[in-house]
Amino acid sequence: MDWRTVPSLPALRAVEAAGRTGSLTKAAAELNVTHAAIAQHLRTVEDFMGCTLLVRDGRGMMLTPQGAQLLPNLTSGFEQVIASVRDVMADATEAPISISVTPSFAENWLMPRMGAFWAMHPDVTITVTPTMELSDLRRDGIDLAVRYGRGTWPGVKATLLASADYVVVGAPDLIGDRNPQNLSELQDLPWLFETVHRETRVWAHAEGLDPACCQTKELPTLSMVLSAARAGAGLAIVSKALVQDDLTRGALKGVLTAPQTGLGYYLVTRPGMPSPRLKLFVDWLKSAA
Repeated sequence: MDWRTVPSLPALRAVEAAGRTGSLTKAAAELNVTHAAIAQHLRTVEDFMGCTLLVRDGRGMMLTPQGAQLLPNLTSGFEQVIASVRDVMADATEAPISISVTPSFAENWLMPRMGAFWAMHPDVTITVTPTMELSDLRRDGIDLAVRYGRGTWPGVKATLLASADYVVVGAPDLIGDRNPQNLSELQDLPWLFETVHRETRVWAHAEGLDPACCQTKELPTLSMVLSAARAGAGLAIVSKALVQDDLTRGALKGVLTAPQTGLGYYLVTRPGMPSPRLKLFVDWLKSAA
């Protein structure tokens, strides 16, 4: 590795901070140095590279095309360094495993199973963050995320945990002994849909359900949809993985399961070798699924 072919790391770090914040002053505060030091580092890098990277824009700074080309790689590189240091420190201090999941997955799939993991591994602490936001694993210090999709996200390792086959569910008393062959045979029953996610509505329409011919209600979250479905308020279309426990114990009855090729819940981790504690938890999740 020939470090003579690139500017010094402190100078590059100053350029990254200035480009990301759009301000020499903010970069100086972030790196705990003077405004003049940031300006000097910027001049050093620009002289070394033979091009201008940042220009004044009012009271701030704006990236030139060359700066815009350089900045994402600088940020990514420094984030990897920070993440690697954090990983080593986390292993050394046995910090909790931090995982990010959607609230519906946490409530309906993960938490009902966590008691078994804690009984087997009481010394491993798990911090669960239920959120609809898409976490940046490096930036947010997340060890593991469970994401819904097709597993094609860039810059991460994705392993299928559970397929997201759709199933129509409802209270046993509501469905009774019906054995429908398509959704149009269920149009006389009330339906429940989640307000935010529209995928199930699209699928239902494609499978023959005419919203104009049935009574529908929208609820803000999947948890509310499932609670209403268990109480007999209507039918719902959900990923089978999220209601498997309800189906097993008879709280819900399922009809018309529809496979969704490639679509599912994925375990998402940063590239590289996971810590022994994270690997232990990932292996347990796979066995639980």
